[in-house]
Amino acid sequence: MEILHSRIYGEDKPGTPLLVMHGLFGMSDNWGSFAREFGQERPIHLLDLRNHGHSFHSEEMSLVAMVDDLEAYISHHQLSEVDILGHSLGGKAAMQYAVSKSTNIRKLIIVDIAPKAYPPHHQKIIEALKAVTIGEASNRGDVENQLRQYLDEIGVIQFLLKNVYIKGDRTLDWRFNLKTLTEKYAEFITVGVEPGVYEGETLFVSGEKSNYILEEDYPMIKEMFPNSVVKTVPKAGHWVQAENPKAFNELVAQFLG
Repeated sequence: MEILHSRIYGEDKPGTPLLVMHGLFGMSDNWGSFAREFGQERPIHLLDLRNHGHSFHSEEMSLVAMVDDLEAYISHHQLSEVDILGHSLGGKAAMQYAVSKSTNIRKLIIVDIAPKAYPPHHQKIIEALKAVTIGEASNRGDVENQLRQYLDEIGVIQFLLKNVYIKGDRTLDWRFNLKTLTEKYAEFITVGVEPGVYEGETLFVSGEKSNYILEEDYPMIKEMFPNSVVKTVPKAGHWVQAENPKAFNELVAQFLG
């Protein structure tokens, strides 16, 4: 089985390793400054999910597959106990892992996502990405101009542009596997976490300006994660750690202990 690519910070430090999983169209690099800070005291593994970053591309993209990837990664690195932090899609995979394979988790952190099924909500981004003729673009600026015809939010555009890289033949491409992510979208976004209960300590972090975790989701969260608390980070939207890193990092540090 192929093993997920990761960047590891603070590998020689004591303390329980913290595995971090990014969201859709993201990559491990999104969490670099977080890892530099927290890697001073414990090992931080920034994972690239399948079909993202430097990890392998596959036609399969489901929560079950992502859970298997995480299990294989933990086993490959011989980690007996881990803390797990997952943002958005990474949080969904982390929740699914926790309710189905939870034996080796010490603490679980879920960032701005609930266990429920979400309606499709990336149509604009997907439409923009499909419209970009990336193989013909001569530089990142070209790609940016094409994205700007479809998207207004500069933050989202910059986030997507981090995925542009130069291939061996000097043409540009996306790091993520756009074909699989768009074709299999419904299989991992519009499904909820399979029912189950994870009894371990869990922190849900919500962005004050985000609508991903609503008050009406609290009963479902409590049912599946009875030992959980929900905390809100002020002045932050869905990219909580990027929009208010100070408050976010304080919450995480306090919870991990």
